[in-house]
Amino acid sequence: MASGFFAILDDITALMDDVAVATKVATRKTAGILGDDLAVNAEKATGFLSSRELPVLWAITKGSLLNKIIIVPIALLLNAFFPAAIKIILILGGLYLAYEGVEKIIEFVFHRQKEGHEVIEEVVEDPEAAEKTKIKSAITTDFILSVEIVIIALGSVMDETLTTQIMTVAAVALLATIGVYGIVALIVRMDDTGYKLIKHANDKGILAMVGTLLVKSLPIIIRILSVVGTIALLLVAGGIFVHNIDYLHHLLPDLNSTIKEFAIGIMAGLLAVSVMMGGKKIVSAFK
Repeated sequence: MASGFFAILDDITALMDDVAVATKVATRKTAGILGDDLAVNAEKATGFLSSRELPVLWAITKGSLLNKIIIVPIALLLNAFFPAAIKIILILGGLYLAYEGVEKIIEFVFHRQKEGHEVIEEVVEDPEAAEKTKIKSAITTDFILSVEIVIIALGSVMDETLTTQIMTVAAVALLATIGVYGIVALIVRMDDTGYKLIKHANDKGILAMVGTLLVKSLPIIIRILSVVGTIALLLVAGGIFVHNIDYLHHLLPDLNSTIKEFAIGIMAGLLAVSVMMGGKKIVSAFK
C-alpha cells in the first residue's frame, strides 16, 4: 500500500517536472507575442479617470481569463479532431488585428481639428458607455492575441503526452494573463504612486524626485505604448499570415522577416478597412 502511494507520488513529481520544462520552452517561444500583448493592452487599459483605472483593468483581466478558459479546451479539441480549423481561426484573427492597427494609423493621419460643437458633444458623451466600449474592444483584442499564445504554446508540446499538453498550455495561458495585466496595473498606477511619494516626502529629497519622475514619465510611456501597440498589432497579424499562408511564407525570402511581416500586416489591414468601409456604405445605401 505504502509503496503504491510513493509510486503515485513519483509519477506526479515526474509529470510536474515535464510540465515545468515544457512550460519554460513554451513561454520562451511565446515571449514575443507576450510583449506585443503587453504593449497593446497597456495602451487599451489607459485613458480613464484615476478612480476607474483599476476597476476597468480588473474587468479586462476577468475577460482575459474567460478568453483563456474558452480558448484552451477548444484549441486542444480542434488540434485532436480538426487541426485545419486552427489555421483558419488564426488567419481570421490576423485580419481583425490588421484591421484594428491600420484603422488607428488612418485615424491618426487623417485626424482633423474638431469644431467647437463637436468637442462639446464629445465631452457630454456618456462616460459609462465609452468605458464599456473600450473594455469590450480590449477583451476582443485580447481574445485574438490569446489564440495566438495558446496555439504557439500548444505547438511547442506536440510531442508530449496529452496530460502534459493540457497542463502546459493552461499554465502558459494563466501566466500570460497574470504577467501581462500585472505589469499593466503597475504602469497605469505610476502617477498615483508618484503623487504619494511626493506627498510623503513633503516635496523634498530623493523620494520626491522619484515621485516627480514617475508622474512625468507616465504620459511619455503611454504615448510610446500607443505607438508600440499599433506596430505590435500589425506585426502579429503579418506574422500570422506569413506562418500560416504558404505563398506568403515563401514570398521575398531574402527580405528581413520583421519588415516583411509589418508590410503584409499593413496591406491586409488596408484591405480589411476597405472591405469594412464598402460594407458600411452598402448597408447605409439600403437603409
